[in-house]
Amino acid sequence: MIDLYVYYKVRALDAAALAPRVRAMQAALATNHGVSVQLKCRPQAADGLQTWMEVYPGVPDTFAGVLEQAAAAAGIETLVQGPRRAEVFVDLEQTPCA
Repeated sequence: MIDLYVYYKVRALDAAALAPRVRAMQAALATNHGVSVQLKCRPQAADGLQTWMEVYPGVPDTFAGVLEQAAAAAGIETLVQGPRRAEVFVDLEQTPCA
């Protein structure tokens, strides 16, 4: 199991349109795949851009592909500025960290 963190930039003007898409996508993922979901943002914007983060704790190693497909189907990319970046973390006890 991994913890998957996905972060990206959103124009402040697009935030109201993007939030329901991301929430609906995450609700479907929670229902269909039994995963926990979180949606976060940095408290301040810079140059009209907000930084958002989706968090998926304790998901299977294969979940990143499922998430990519779900994000594409939800049209997330159309309201995101630049790439969605994914980071994987594991519990320290599971794997020695570099």
